[in-house]
Amino acid sequence: MNEDSQLRDIITARIAEQGRITFADFMAVCLYEPGLGYYTSPGRKVGAEGDFYTSITVHGAFGRVIAREIAQMWRSMERPAAFTLVECGAGNGRLACDIMDFLSEREPEMYRGLRLVLVEQEPSLESAQREMLAAHVERLAWCSPDEFASGSFTFSGCLYSNELIDALPVHRVVMTSDGLKEVYVASKDGEFVEEADEPSTPEIAAYLTRIAVELHPGQQAEVNLNAPQWLASASRALKNGFILTIDYGYPAAELYTPRRKLGTILCYYRHQIEENPYLRLGLQDITTHVDFTTLMKCGEQTGLQNNWFGEQYRFLLSAGIVEEIEEIERSTVSDEEKLRLRLTLKKLIMPDGGMGETFKVLIQSKGVNAPRLLCQRGIGR
Repeated sequence: MNEDSQLRDIITARIAEQGRITFADFMAVCLYEPGLGYYTSPGRKVGAEGDFYTSITVHGAFGRVIAREIAQMWRSMERPAAFTLVECGAGNGRLACDIMDFLSEREPEMYRGLRLVLVEQEPSLESAQREMLAAHVERLAWCSPDEFASGSFTFSGCLYSNELIDALPVHRVVMTSDGLKEVYVASKDGEFVEEADEPSTPEIAAYLTRIAVELHPGQQAEVNLNAPQWLASASRALKNGFILTIDYGYPAAELYTPRRKLGTILCYYRHQIEENPYLRLGLQDITTHVDFTTLMKCGEQTGLQNNWFGEQYRFLLSAGIVEEIEEIERSTVSDEEKLRLRLTLKKLIMPDGGMGETFKVLIQSKGVNAPRLLCQRGIGR
């Protein structure tokens, strides 16, 4: 019996009951079906024992630089007595721990009024997060995605996410001689097959129109309708403060360029890239590159101001990675360890062959008058 047979049976049954489904529905089951989806089932996803690496797993300096910027956000808000951090998709809590450790050490005034809320889809992660954040547990709270989206949760402070948007279910489309079609998932002879037909919702065409994208004949692409919905929920929850989004992706003109003819869907399993999403259901990650133009445009429509957008290496160099490297150099660790750490940190900031250019950072704000952020200083400063 295949390891993914339960999810395969669930999807096959749904198709038999209601007919073919959108790829977004298929992806949602694979990633988020309760207890069975990739992100809603127990097991290590990130790091050497998982399926992929993230900037968090490279070195704690990544979180410490983010913490430096968050402290600057707090100062831009005139040092409020209460400040809430919200992380969506916190995993095991490693990034939150690096941020909280830095703030407790370097920003005691801010830390006294700090609260951390984790918005998490997988309930079993709470124990791992509680253990990881044991030193800060009295400031820790949880919020379900449903509660977050309902509008009942509000806060002032900073919401941040790292590689969240790329894992939201997407619709797939293809431009044909008869116009724009959507790719559906059907079942035939026990296998999943793709069918192209009229889009399931007019929102798909409206999405492409909003970002002025017209696909070329034969070109496939993804349309992430969940991303603007998620951002709208985040904007509703934010009374005043910032939203910091880190993910891999491009502005729309680059993301939907004709040379990217097959779209950007990729799967990750045990550090191997797989292009077929119909294998190992629930056992491999399914991701797509993020359309940052839509996040910026939709943010403006929901009352957010776009403060800064750029490559991860530019953000890190401007916001404090050099200071983190200098502290390592001044530390008492051995020369061999210092060299190892320098090489490790290069992965975060090197534009070519590292994470520095593929990953982007977007900072948006609400109700903050002319914020002065560290990343706005520029690399030279």
